[in-house]
Amino acid sequence: MTDTSMTSFHSVTLDRDRCVGCTTCIKKCPTEAIRVRKGKAHIINERCIDCGECIRTCPHGAKKAISDPLAAKDAFRIKVAVPAPALYSQFDENISINRILGGLLDLGFDEVFEVAAAAELVTAATRDLIASEEGRTMPRPLVSSACPAVVKLIQVRFPSLIPNLVPLLPPMEVAARIVKEELHKGEEGVGVFFISPCAGKVTAARSPLGYERSAVDGVIGLKDIYLPLRAAVAKAGERPLSQAGSVGIEWARTEGEAEALGERRSIAVDGIANVIGVLESLENGKLKGVEFIEALACPAGCVGGPLIVENPYIARARLGNRALSLDPFAEGRTVSPGGYRWDRPIQPRPSRLLDADMLKAMIMLEEMEHLQGLLPGLDCGSCGAPTCQALAEDIVRGNAVETDCVFKLRETVRDLAGQLLALEEIKPPGLDKE
Repeated sequence: MTDTSMTSFHSVTLDRDRCVGCTTCIKKCPTEAIRVRKGKAHIINERCIDCGECIRTCPHGAKKAISDPLAAKDAFRIKVAVPAPALYSQFDENISINRILGGLLDLGFDEVFEVAAAAELVTAATRDLIASEEGRTMPRPLVSSACPAVVKLIQVRFPSLIPNLVPLLPPMEVAARIVKEELHKGEEGVGVFFISPCAGKVTAARSPLGYERSAVDGVIGLKDIYLPLRAAVAKAGERPLSQAGSVGIEWARTEGEAEALGERRSIAVDGIANVIGVLESLENGKLKGVEFIEALACPAGCVGGPLIVENPYIARARLGNRALSLDPFAEGRTVSPGGYRWDRPIQPRPSRLLDADMLKAMIMLEEMEHLQGLLPGLDCGSCGAPTCQALAEDIVRGNAVETDCVFKLRETVRDLAGQLLALEEIKPPGLDKE
């Protein structure tokens, strides 16, 4: 059985008018989900994990993330903002978190509830899981499921590691459920809007992983709200709005979750290429004695998301400085019964399946290996595929031809030229004097 629900929506999209077919994106995509055909990039939806790497690296701004406009909140009677802690890193430390939250209220939200506060609850729930009988029997190391791009990466490229994923809801979802189920107790007309640093969480709100339906009603890109919020913050006063401690706020940076758990035998890795390297080592059995892996697709963590405004490393430093003046945990809220567990399992997502018929797939695989041997192996990307292996696969699938490779095209032209020269020397029998 495969889970296909997450393929119904992708935040990462292509602006064809801006795309010049430069092939930069195909080399950076971690799941080979992009091809360039007829001078334009094309995203293969089944392979896209919404990591936003193409958004970050496209030199022409042709990749973008679909999110909700600020005006979408006006469709609800009660408008609640649930900001990611990465939001705080976009402002100087002399601007307090209370002022930033007050700025959100001045933009038209009725309430705010910090995702950082929910992150503290997920930390506690993770500790409870690790200490439980179920947790003790789970394969080690456990892998955080907080980053939706990493969860999708595991579905696509490392399905054998799905049992290692921590089966808990992400802080974004926990915050939204607290707002609707505890603070408003099922009240009608409550709209919860997440302020997101990344495209992956936009997709996760509409096509959830590990749970049937999200309590998040909309996701607003941090980059989209930054300018109006900055103007609102400049006028906002000090109001006692913040409830989160340093533990929850520092989830937005690399090592934040691992340090919150207090597990010294852990690995914290950021950047999708580095995450792949660590997961490959785990899959190959090279990570002995490691208990927990915090894996974040973006450099420096969520503060480096593609919808962020500030330099990720400046943002990370700001976040750390803010945390110095806060208590570790917020007071007065405990983990709900059940511990914010997934309500459905995550299934593998075999995006590279050549054919549902095993015999046909094996024949196609043999043909693919034969074609790959004929190609130069330079992985130059000139054909519009990221590697020669990917081009061989495209040819087998009927989406490309061998002469899409410029080197094979040159060989073909050279052979044709030789044949034309040979034909030019042949004379009709009636004119041949020898």
